[in-house]
Amino acid sequence: MKRESKGFSLIELLIVVAIILIIAAIAIPNLLKSKAAAQQASAVASLRTINTVEITYASTYNAGFTTTLAQLGPPSSGNATSSAAGLIDSVLAAGSKSGYSFVYTASAAVNGQVENYTVNANPLQVGVSGNVYYFTDPTNTIRQNATQQASASDSPIGG
Repeated sequence: MKRESKGFSLIELLIVVAIILIIAAIAIPNLLKSKAAAQQASAVASLRTINTVEITYASTYNAGFTTTLAQLGPPSSGNATSSAAGLIDSVLAAGSKSGYSFVYTASAAVNGQVENYTVNANPLQVGVSGNVYYFTDPTNTIRQNATQQASASDSPIGG
């Protein structure tokens, strides 16, 4: 008698599952690295945006730089004002975007105008959302540090 085979044997299914697990073990770490790299690129782009809109804000309102990051965010209703300029999205204005926390610090006002600011972009989860800390100020130079919060003395990106 000839025996008809229907479906897969248990051994064949186990082999397929083992192959899938091996491929996943290889692919998942690379996927996580790619995600962290994308979030780091987003943090750098956000810092560039902040630098650009700070210049726009200063020239539009003739009031120096902003005292908070939220001032660059969208107005709740109506037209843009100096307290809600509508120059960045609400997510970035809240201080957290794409796995990074943005810490904005303005200098003391001189004659009613803020003349300096600093922005730090720190990963929310080091090693997961990013591996590099970033810093910028009105010089428009973005600096990086791989071990701790970046500052004006760290090396510029790409340098």
